[in-house]
Parts: sequence; C-alpha cells; structure tokens
Amino acid sequence: MATPGIDEPRIASGPFSSYVLDSAFDEMFDAQRRPRQHYRALYELLLSLPVEEMRRKKQAADVSFLHQGITFTVYGRDEGTERIFPHDLLPRILTSAEWETIERGLTQRITALNFFLRDIYHEGRCLADGVVPREMVYSCKHFRRQMRGVTAPKNIYVAVMGTDLIRLPDGRFVVLEDNLRVPSGVSYMLTSRQVMKRIFPELFQYTDVRPIDHYPEVLLTTLRALAPEGRGEPNIVLLTPGVYNSAYFEHTYLARQMGIELVEGRDLVVHDNVVYMRTTGGLRRVDVIYRRVDDDFIDPLAFRSDSILGVAGLFNAYRAGNVTLANALGTGVADDKALYAYVPKLIKYFLGEDPILDNVETFLLTEPAERRHVLDHLEKYVVKAVGESGGYGMLIGPHSTAEQREEFRQLIEADPRNYIAQPTLMLSRAPCFFDGKVEPRHVDLRPYILCGDKVTIVPGGLTRVALRSGSLVVNSSQGGGSKDTWVLQ
Repeated sequence: MATPGIDEPRIASGPFSSYVLDSAFDEMFDAQRRPRQHYRALYELLLSLPVEEMRRKKQAADVSFLHQGITFTVYGRDEGTERIFPHDLLPRILTSAEWETIERGLTQRITALNFFLRDIYHEGRCLADGVVPREMVYSCKHFRRQMRGVTAPKNIYVAVMGTDLIRLPDGRFVVLEDNLRVPSGVSYMLTSRQVMKRIFPELFQYTDVRPIDHYPEVLLTTLRALAPEGRGEPNIVLLTPGVYNSAYFEHTYLARQMGIELVEGRDLVVHDNVVYMRTTGGLRRVDVIYRRVDDDFIDPLAFRSDSILGVAGLFNAYRAGNVTLANALGTGVADDKALYAYVPKLIKYFLGEDPILDNVETFLLTEPAERRHVLDHLEKYVVKAVGESGGYGMLIGPHSTAEQREEFRQLIEADPRNYIAQPTLMLSRAPCFFDGKVEPRHVDLRPYILCGDKVTIVPGGLTRVALRSGSLVVNSSQGGGSKDTWVLQ
C-alpha cells in the first residue's frame, strides 16, 4: 500500500492511536480512514497541539462552565443531584449542504405539526379521514380537552421545538423524536459556543463557522409576533417552576439574554381575565408568557388543583385571548412517541409533500401483530414509554438483562398504549477528547426551531454525546454530555 501523501492524510498515531472505526457513520473520517474535507482543519490542529496544551484547554473549558454555573439536575438520585454539564472539547462539524437539508426538513415538520394541532382541537379533519386513529389522540395523556375550540395566536401552537436527529450508517439524517412541550438544552448550545471561541480562537480564525449568538434575539422576536392583537409593545416574561427545576440555569440565562423578567407563578395574578405581574411599582400587564411549566401545573383552577407552580385563572385569560402562552397548552399530543409514527402521513395530508427527513421505523404496540413481534424479540429493540423524556422509561434490548426484559414485557402487556419500539440503531460517532486521546463516541443532534411570523432555525444545535464507550444513551440525565455544533458557511 502506498504511503499517504500530504493531500491524503489518514488516521495517525498520536492523539488518534485509540481511534477505531466500526459500522457506524464516522463524522470525522470516511470509510478509507481519511479525514473528511470539512474536518481537515480540526484534524491537523489536533495533530499539531501537544497533549498538555489540549489538557489545558479542557481544564479552561471546565472552569468556565463551573464559574458560569452551567448545571443540570438528575432526578431520582440519593447523592447530590446538581451537576456541571459535561462538555466535550471537540466540535461536531456539518457542511452547509447537510444543514440545508436539515433546515428544510425541520421547517416542513413544524409547519405540519402546527396544522395537526389546530385540526385536532377544532374540526378534526385528519381524525375523520383516518390519517391518525381518533383513539390514539384522545387516549394521549397530553391531550387537553380544555383546548377544544381554543385558537392559538396566528394558529401557532408550537413556537419553540427541539427535534432530535440521528445520522444512520449511510449518512442520512432521520428524526428520532420531537420535543414540543417545553424543549430544553438551548442554553448549553449557546454557552458552549462562547467557551469554544475563547479556548479555540485559532480554529475559528481559519474555519468559517456560521453564528448562533442571535438565538435569544430571534426567540424574542418570535414571542413578540405572537402577542395578542393591539399590544404594540408587549410585555413578555419567562415562567419558571423555580430553582429546583432541572433546567433552571437555562431559564435564568434565556431571560437575561432576552432582557425579559423571569417569574414564578406567585409573581403573577389574574384580574378580569387579564394577567398581571407584581412589581415594586404596582401591577404590570403581561402579554406573552414563555412557559417552562408543564400543562398540568399551569393553572390549579383548570388542571391540577394541587399545583403551586402556576397561576389561578391563567387558562381563562388565555382562552379569552388576553395573554399568549408559548408553547400553547396541549401541544404534548404531537410529541407523544406513538403519534410520532404518524408524522410522515401528516406531512403528506396537510402539505401534500413527501417528508424531507424520514422517521425511524416504529412499532406501535397497540397493534397485536406488532406487539407479538416485539415481545418475541425484545433483545433487538429499544422500547420507550410514549410520554417520557430524558432517557427515562426506556429499555435498550441489546444492552439489557433478562430480568429487565421480563419487567418491560409485563409493562407492555399491561398497557401497550404506553409503549413503542424501534430498532436498535447505530448512531453516528464523532471524535471526543479523553485525557490526551481522541476517541469516537455516539452522538445525536437537537436543532431548535422557532415559529412566529416565519420559521427560523439557527445554524447548529445541541450535539449530545454518549460519553461512555459503546453507549447509545446521550441524555445528560443518563451520563451523556454535549459538544459544540459547527455549521460551515
């Protein structure tokens, strides 16, 4: 075999001595073990930098995250639950052509989902026409009967969406799931970029990376566009459950970046179906609430009566059109993992188009034949609870024990509507820095889609990383981390 020349670098020794390719798509290297063109600058920098310099950069990044208080909370653990968000030093890089496909596909998806949500809470045409089974919608625990006949401003039910994408071994991006209720993680995307600019200025100097810093500005513009009619200078607030919520850092960060008030339920009051904020100067009207509180807790008069997180009377003010909630109540129907299976049909039904981004094959366990097949081959499938997030309520068949499979078998048979199954997919892998070595780890990608007067997607997203070798679980609550995502001009 000929020795590779300067124009054809390959996986070398040094920091890449532990780097092994397998059947997964590798973000950095092609099948011939050559660095992809858009990764060349990073590859060459890693070869040239001494290991101690890389360790210093990693330490500087960790210190920066620590000083900024960039944390998340793990629920259900006896030990300390608040942790510094794990961050990998090496960026995940996408070409402009790859991003253009993602952008078109996600624009199509949020448009169809907004049509779907308006339809199920009004005419129900897609249900009458059999596009989605009526019982599938009405049995969803996130369907809100109180929203029947309530029209969201400009028919935008989903103003903020975070959709999880994975890349298959053939290089295609597909949609793993949608997050429409209170999608989180965008603060980690933004702070990660700020840290990377400080520790890798030389790489930014020679790599034309598209900016993402304008996300808070675009989010604010999106929220303004959804204000009630006649409110020329709307007062916008961010409603948080409080300091014990897992994403509280994000709530404070986004409110500060947008220049709006961060409020809890006790800071708001409703008079005559109008929402006001308590201030030292008296009551001030609120026009738009960017809510990070789940539906059930938003108003104790309309939903859970024991909630202390929401505002009594808020739903009546919303129904009267005097305040906007983003996202609208009842949007959780569209991120039910069983309803996810119907999104390609919904795109075709409402838009008359084929999906640009495909779904992952999904088995609906309410179907007897599909349920029997999955139960007979549990060791091959990933089983997910339809309403859970964060990696909870999930069985990864190939990595499970016989006891775990038996537990899930009983759960499925007791309540098949609550579970779906998908093939165990080989997520793509990206280079990560571990104590002087560069090693591949599985990743996914969560871009953030904003929908107001128009659909806007900042070029990037939260790349989540399964930090444990061989793991396919990227959720931070399950030991995952994140890395910066660069989209090239």
